[in-house]
Amino acid sequence: MRIGLFCDTYMPYVSGVTNHIRLYKHYYEQQGHEVFLFTFGNHDYADDEPHVIRTRGFEWRETGWNLSPQFGTETKALIPTLDIAHTHHPFQSGYLLLPYTQRYDIPLVFTNHTRYDLYSDAYVSYVPPTLRYGVLTKTLSHFLNRCNTVITPSRSIAQWLANFVQYWYATVVPNGIDVDMFATPLTHLKRSDLGLHDDATVFCYAGRIATEKNVLYLLDEFKQVADKFERAQLLMVGGGSEYEKAQEHIRAHGLGDKVICTDMQPYEMLPAYESLADIFVTGSVSEVHPLVVLEAMAASLPVVAIDSPGIRETVCHDYNGLLAEQIAPGALSSNMLRLASDRALSQKLRRGTQETVVQYTLPHTAGKVLAEYERLVGHTTRALV
Repeated sequence: MRIGLFCDTYMPYVSGVTNHIRLYKHYYEQQGHEVFLFTFGNHDYADDEPHVIRTRGFEWRETGWNLSPQFGTETKALIPTLDIAHTHHPFQSGYLLLPYTQRYDIPLVFTNHTRYDLYSDAYVSYVPPTLRYGVLTKTLSHFLNRCNTVITPSRSIAQWLANFVQYWYATVVPNGIDVDMFATPLTHLKRSDLGLHDDATVFCYAGRIATEKNVLYLLDEFKQVADKFERAQLLMVGGGSEYEKAQEHIRAHGLGDKVICTDMQPYEMLPAYESLADIFVTGSVSEVHPLVVLEAMAASLPVVAIDSPGIRETVCHDYNGLLAEQIAPGALSSNMLRLASDRALSQKLRRGTQETVVQYTLPHTAGKVLAEYERLVGHTTRALV
């Protein structure tokens, strides 16, 4: 098949969605398919993979998003040659795609990776919620009902679409990861390379340093751990719009020698960093199906997190991690301390992580998406181009 993957943001911007698309593109290519990736902006970036087609766009602040009112000439020429089009963002890529998929009878697939209501709360809170949610509901509903297949990575997001947009037809296909990549890292680091102590209990957070990830809350919780557990350190792998604010927070709370920040790192280096840690921790409650949590489990790291829709479908309390009931002072830190001081519990949860990740291998997950492509292509009569 000639597969078109469409996304509003891509490399060099790093996010869970970017990593997901990049991984699946490579997997589809390994299966013998011809895959084109269509995105916006960063024309000067040297892509290290074939068939990445970029439309010029205007950078929106430091979000990684590049805005454009239409596709570029090369994209317009290639779309009619596709057997299937799969977009990972609805409001730019998706809407620009609609007239082409309808004109040329190309099946359109959409994966809903994001709780757009929560993102609007984080980034455009100055707009009244009634207005924000009204626009989101109308726009998203219009788009969803013109897709051939809508995929959600978790049951909770399928339920959110039903409640928020009254769309009841989503297919749940969990996101997959390269389990072997995290189980046996190809690159090796030493703790001393980063200022981590060999005898420390190292907590790790990996992901964007952004408002919706509740990173400042995580730092406050770690401060409580560090005050009571002298050997605790926190490794933060990632960068983002709140990186400088996080650095200021670390300095203000006297955590300079306890928290090690790497800033943005190549995705291929993440397994090496996680191999230095003992426990994965996150304070985010905006996750749809958090790949970073699955990747941590593939690295045998038990997870400490907040019980929230995307998290609870991956992390099972007292099986592969520990879940706090809500965001509150001491909620996360109490579980961090419990796990750091209980070796038997840690070993038990590590076994749980290994049993969990088996169901998220690429043949099991990306394979299901490929099967859906084949079903749609087999049932679609293409117009003559």
